[in-house]
Amino acid sequence: MSQINKITQQGFRKAEKITKQYAKTFYFASRFLPEEKRKAAYAVYAICRLSDDAVDTADGSYLTNNINQIKEDIEAVYSNGALRNNVLVALQETVNKYNIPKYYFDQLLEGMAMDLAKKRYENFDELHLYCYRVAGVVGLIMLKIFGSKDPSAQQHAIDLGIAMQLTNILRDIKEDYQRGRIYLPQDEMDHFGISEKHISKAAVDDSLISFLKFQIQRARNYYDGANQGINKITSSASRFVTCAMKDMYAAILSAIEKNGFDVFSQRAHVNNKGKTLIALKILFTCQFL
Repeated sequence: MSQINKITQQGFRKAEKITKQYAKTFYFASRFLPEEKRKAAYAVYAICRLSDDAVDTADGSYLTNNINQIKEDIEAVYSNGALRNNVLVALQETVNKYNIPKYYFDQLLEGMAMDLAKKRYENFDELHLYCYRVAGVVGLIMLKIFGSKDPSAQQHAIDLGIAMQLTNILRDIKEDYQRGRIYLPQDEMDHFGISEKHISKAAVDDSLISFLKFQIQRARNYYDGANQGINKITSSASRFVTCAMKDMYAAILSAIEKNGFDVFSQRAHVNNKGKTLIALKILFTCQFL
């Protein structure tokens, strides 16, 4: 094995470790992918995770420096410049192999930059733009890896990314507030009679429940949109993984409901048994396979 190949494989292994540690649902589903696509998916997830950490663990000028460094890293990946670590080497092989446009990563970085200036979102249009940039474009990147000959699949991939991000937002209301952020449309909070005191005091009342029901239905509508595009993905393994990710993430919304809409005292999640049952259901029904 050449030194370049050795470094690349080290990068893929590091990316897999990052994915396994921080994206348990995705890692669970990804094991059904062929090795080539699985490694590529890990490389993409790793850079997304590192980008997300740059926002969540820093502030002020240090955060700006982090974003600028990641911008430089992406520029180097696409310009064949010097790469700082082997994860970037793995990412470079991935974007070259699957012809992933740099524009997608530019949009991801724009989403990161929104966290510099925006701690609140006035309406859903503003939130939708954020969700598109930090998650919708990830759906587009994964579609390049999974493969599709139908251009209409792109909108469905965006829908899935947005659905998953909306699910994250509802699951993480408490954690985001502790970081000083509320990723909920302010005008809709006002409409349902929700103030920031509901979040600061962890108040689960009829107003909050009605509000969360509305938000959950919106997320499910995006999952429905994503559902229509799964059969446009080329390979059966990739269709299965996409369907599994969709259903496993959508199950978090059901967990919120099961918890009585209390998003403060317990974090909604799906355990491995639940994920396995979802995967088996897809296999037994031959859905999208």
